[in-house]
Amino acid sequence: MTFPALGEFVCYLESIGELHRVRVEVDSKLEVTEIATRALKEGKPALLFERVKGADFPLVMNVLASERRIELALGRHPDQIGEELIQFFERAMPPRLKYLWENSRMVRRLVRSRATYRSHGISQEVIEEPQLSRLPIQWCWPKDGGPFITLGQVITEDPEDKKRNVGIYRLHVYDDRTTGMHWQIQKGGGFHYHRAQQLGRDLEVAVALGTDPALLLATVAALPEGIDEVMFASFLRGEPILMVKGRSISVSVPAGAEFVLEGVVRRDERRREGPFGDHFGHYSLEAPFPVFHIRQMTRRRNAIYPGTVVGIPPMEDKYLGDATQQILGPLARLIHKEVRDVWAYYEAGFHNLLVVSVEERYKKEAMKAALGLLGTGQLSLTKCLILVSAGVDVRSWRAVLREVRDYFDPHYDFVLLPKVPLDTLDFTSFTMELGSKMILDATRKRGNGSTQRRDFASLTSNALARIDGRILDARLIEDALLIVKVLEDGREVIERLVQSTELEGLRIVAAVSDDVQIHDDENAMWGMFTRFDCERDVVFTEQRLMGISPIYQGIMGIDATWKNGYPEPLRMPDDIRRRVEERWDSYWK
Repeated sequence: MTFPALGEFVCYLESIGELHRVRVEVDSKLEVTEIATRALKEGKPALLFERVKGADFPLVMNVLASERRIELALGRHPDQIGEELIQFFERAMPPRLKYLWENSRMVRRLVRSRATYRSHGISQEVIEEPQLSRLPIQWCWPKDGGPFITLGQVITEDPEDKKRNVGIYRLHVYDDRTTGMHWQIQKGGGFHYHRAQQLGRDLEVAVALGTDPALLLATVAALPEGIDEVMFASFLRGEPILMVKGRSISVSVPAGAEFVLEGVVRRDERRREGPFGDHFGHYSLEAPFPVFHIRQMTRRRNAIYPGTVVGIPPMEDKYLGDATQQILGPLARLIHKEVRDVWAYYEAGFHNLLVVSVEERYKKEAMKAALGLLGTGQLSLTKCLILVSAGVDVRSWRAVLREVRDYFDPHYDFVLLPKVPLDTLDFTSFTMELGSKMILDATRKRGNGSTQRRDFASLTSNALARIDGRILDARLIEDALLIVKVLEDGREVIERLVQSTELEGLRIVAAVSDDVQIHDDENAMWGMFTRFDCERDVVFTEQRLMGISPIYQGIMGIDATWKNGYPEPLRMPDDIRRRVEERWDSYWK
């Protein structure tokens, strides 16, 4: 089943009990964030807020915040799409008539993977002057710099070859006609803007709000540079996406969008943007970014405004990110034949932890694959990459840690890459878009692996507190990773632990701050992987230089505590939480 626009998908979800209408008035400042995040964690349906304070349009949230709703949007499980894609491309290269005939359905789907242009569409039923204050735009977290458009699908074209890009970038609302344009590192829209600047031109931009869910998923997907998201969405839905020419700009826009904002980003203008509570679970700080000037707004009659929230996982981006990597992850095998599977962990903010399984045909082929992947598209923003052997479930953190326990030797298997590009949102190096990465090779090497392991049953929190009294709590996972909670002095605690003979045989010890729930898998991974810089915060029992080559031995220690200079983690004020708790039953009547 395909849906021409978000509104039709919302109606379908409601008809099958996957969407609930909230009829009481709510506030788009903070309250809807608390409602939506709580509803997601409780497995509630998507939410359509009919009455948003001060707004003229309803707000829909959590539309794709479950595996079932993702499948409903795509018509099948994203894993199935990924396997269909990789099997087709692997067997169709070089093209053979017999195989193409046997897979004529896939061939037809690929042939129809293109946009179709119309003279008009429902996204242009109403044409009016922009007035963003009429929209239920969210103020997501208390220390945000203001309201932000969170699900704007930003459409740009390369100024020279006219290739299209559609990406989701947050838009900081300054007034009724002006927003920030948060083009992060390694984003297609940012590349188009860079090209326009080189040519001395302003860049025309359209922002679509509320499109066919297939186009939203294609927009989220980390497609290779130059691959058209509209074309990919057409493939996902099995029929072309309809597009219309913009009314005030030359850029084409989705015919089925709920709203379209048309305008221009000037080549020589910057403005302070942020702070914003982002998907690493902390505020991204203020910084100068380009400015979007809106010339005109078009919309459908009875339009619905879409919103989402990002923050400490799990959030809706968990389901969006997992779905797109289930579809695209298998394609890594086309470029790297040795790769069997890849998985980025939403618990760590996706870019902070990537696990790759490899079938090695010669020594250290896995490391070759890792270095290649770290130079590929948005995978180049990965901070920690762990290699395991073919057959290991890369989606199971415990299975990965067992491989680290048995097959990781830092002397041979640890590589640090300092002073390289880093995700714009990563704050751990204190320098925007510059930091460090690390690779851990836990593949099974011939003649290597632990045949005997120590019994760490006696390694209790009390025992660890005797080693260092600053340890408040501890958790050992698969006899491989020890997480300790400390109130302060994380670096000193880690340096003491990696030298302790009582911990000999462990692979990794990580210190986290006291706000991290170390006995909760999601929160523990978030607290660990979002708060350390590889170059500065990783230590070993022994580390020295041989010539200019570093040598690492013993236990790896990671100081993953919150540090002065880091932005604050996201926390909803107690009064908002109390208000939502008191009104909770009223939302569901």
